[in-house]
Amino acid sequence: MNWWLYALIGGAVGLVLGSVVSIILYKASAKKKLGSAETQAKHILEDAIKNAESAKKEALISAKETIFKMQSEADQEIKERRKEVSRLERRVTQKEETLDAKLEGLEKKELVMQEKSAELDKAKEEVKKTLDGQIAMLEKIAGLTKEAAKAELVARLDSEMKHETALKIAEYEERFRDEADAKAKDILSLAIQRCAADHVSEIAISVVQIPGDDMKGRIIGREGRNIRTIENLTGVELIIDDTPDVITVSGFDPIRREIARIALEKLVSDGRIHPARIEEMVEKAKKEVDGAIKQAGERAVFETGVHGLNPELIKLLGRMKYRTSFGQNALRHSIEVSMLAGVIADEIGADVTMAKRAGLLHDIGKAVTSEAEGSHIQLGVELATKYRENKEIIHAIESHHGDVDPVSLLDFIIQAADAISAARPGARREDVENYIKRLQKLEEVAGSFDGIEKTFAIQAGREVRIMVKPEVITDDAMKLLARDIAKKIENELDYPGQIKVSVIRESRHIDYAK
Repeated sequence: MNWWLYALIGGAVGLVLGSVVSIILYKASAKKKLGSAETQAKHILEDAIKNAESAKKEALISAKETIFKMQSEADQEIKERRKEVSRLERRVTQKEETLDAKLEGLEKKELVMQEKSAELDKAKEEVKKTLDGQIAMLEKIAGLTKEAAKAELVARLDSEMKHETALKIAEYEERFRDEADAKAKDILSLAIQRCAADHVSEIAISVVQIPGDDMKGRIIGREGRNIRTIENLTGVELIIDDTPDVITVSGFDPIRREIARIALEKLVSDGRIHPARIEEMVEKAKKEVDGAIKQAGERAVFETGVHGLNPELIKLLGRMKYRTSFGQNALRHSIEVSMLAGVIADEIGADVTMAKRAGLLHDIGKAVTSEAEGSHIQLGVELATKYRENKEIIHAIESHHGDVDPVSLLDFIIQAADAISAARPGARREDVENYIKRLQKLEEVAGSFDGIEKTFAIQAGREVRIMVKPEVITDDAMKLLARDIAKKIENELDYPGQIKVSVIRESRHIDYAK
């Protein structure tokens, strides 16, 4: 028991002693290592100091070398700049010397020029004295002063120049007149040749074919109610006589006549004829005629190549399909005038588009003459103005019958084209004999007043010119005379359109050189 205790105590003491010895040995070893680390750190620090000194020396050496190199380059550049400055100074010095030499030469030349100018002034003075002496001698010999001689010379030259100018003008006028006549004939003949249009003579009645005479009674109706309904709705007169198988539609308005004709044809074809059916067929006929009018206007615009017209003007053009003048269809006449005007304008270098447009619209007033008061010219001007046509076209419409003096080339072109279309053979139904009689009657009526010397019917009867005796008719009386003649023509004559009455009073004084 004790031995075990002693053994345990001995083991514990041995363990304590071993731990103490281990701690002592560890401390000794740690001190040794610490001394070795301090020594190593000192060596590293010393090496670092040596390396830093070496790098510092190398950096200083490199910086000194760079500074030396830069200084050398700067010295070289300064040296070159100095050389360039020296060279420029030498050039400036040379130029100054050259300029000094030139200035000296100019001064010498100026002196020479002054001397020559003085000599020239002296010579001028001598020439002036000599000329004055010669002029004085000439004036003494001729007995005229300088101003009088000059005036006489100028007057003589002026007289000779006027004479020569008058001769030349007369020569040119004669030559230009001959050339203009030939050229105008060529242009008109070419225009007529290139625009060969057909003409159809139209009358103031239309004929409707019926299958038999029994249809006439059905059209008349009980107590005439059917025929009255047709006439009231269409504004025409139906002529039902003994002529077999036809009914005649009579009326001054061709549009109403056409509506009545179409309505009658539809009624005859349908067979049901009573007032209600008549109203229905008349309405259908009106719509059909309206469509035909629109198509006719559009065809006219397409045929002439006139674009940009107001739709209302196109409709009015279509209405002219049912308007005639002396049997000449107004729409065909307008198309022909448009084509002729375009050809003439092309030949003389005028505006073809404007000429065609003015030619197509020149008689547009005829489309509404049955609905409004005034001549077709006045109505045409109002319509063209209303639908914002060009001012030149409006004036061409206004002047195409000479009511207003033409002022532009377009006015003359439309006048010429209108006259060609109206006067060509077959264009109008009036024969030569009736035409001559109408003009003779017009001259007789115009010349039936006192104080009239001569009368002339011109422009195919559209104008009558009256020459009055100046000792009988005064200027104030001319206005009253023109109005009285116009009133008498209106009351006694039948004529298309309007007639211009021109009264001319002319005073002439004649004397003879013996």
